[in-house]
Amino acid sequence: MINRRQKELTDEDIAKIGEIYHNWRSKGWESKYKDIPGLCQSVPLDVVRKNNFVLTPGRYIDFKEEEDDGELFEDKMKSLTATLSHQFAKSEELDNKIKENLRLIGLEIDKSE
Repeated sequence: MINRRQKELTDEDIAKIGEIYHNWRSKGWESKYKDIPGLCQSVPLDVVRKNNFVLTPGRYIDFKEEEDDGELFEDKMKSLTATLSHQFAKSEELDNKIKENLRLIGLEIDKSE
């Protein structure tokens, strides 16, 4: 993932998309092609016409809903911030060990940076 909304396609992804397209365009496509929620859906032309020929995927593709883990937001944030606090403390401990080891071999970290 490039970011949470943009994915860089791999060769496998491109091959999968090509296979889906060729299955959809082939003779007997009804048996080869399958709609995939969040990825593709074949809709009749009259449905596209009803949408004023707008081809925005969100009008036709059923996007997968994100699973809810059932944990309340406040509880989840408390847990995550506690974990982050622990990780910060561990990071500081490791930084100090590295600085001490460097000091033992005669190197000092400039504290002004």
